[in-house]
Amino acid sequence: MSEAPHNLVQAARKNDLSAWDQLLRGYQLPLFAYARGLTGDREAALDIVQESFSRAVAHIEGLRDDARFGSWLFAIAHQRCVRHLRRAGRPFESGRDGEGQPEPQDDGPDPRGALLSAERARDLYGLVDRLPPAQRSALLLHVVGDFPISEIAEVAGVPPGTVKSRLHHAKRALRALVEREAP
Repeated sequence: MSEAPHNLVQAARKNDLSAWDQLLRGYQLPLFAYARGLTGDREAALDIVQESFSRAVAHIEGLRDDARFGSWLFAIAHQRCVRHLRRAGRPFESGRDGEGQPEPQDDGPDPRGALLSAERARDLYGLVDRLPPAQRSALLLHVVGDFPISEIAEVAGVPPGTVKSRLHHAKRALRALVEREAP
């Protein structure tokens, strides 16, 4: 979903339940797909979506730019996912982000088309689950959330160069997994 209409966020800020309902309906599936993809746990993803909206309702006054509601909401969900992974003993950072290295060049097609292909989505999500969490997060935000690099950086709390590196490594790893799994 693209960013929420300004008027919906303004109405939600005034405790308009109809506006909150529209925001929930618009964001719950992308948030669930992101949380499920990052945690690998359907029940945890459902909880994370619910917690994210609860926190959004409680802290809407802290949102400085209504036009950034979507990335703000995904940032809340991202932090919940990281917390879940750490509690489960699965560290979030992958150690393969390539920080401090020259900016990578993309060496192939973006896996977006494959991820969105209905008949292969389940298999590809299984492959995405094999990526390190930091790479998986960047890829899911890019593909599912349709966020630009700058907003993914805000959500993850890392520099844009780190996001580019994570996306590069995620795409490369996903491409290799797809090639290995191909019949």
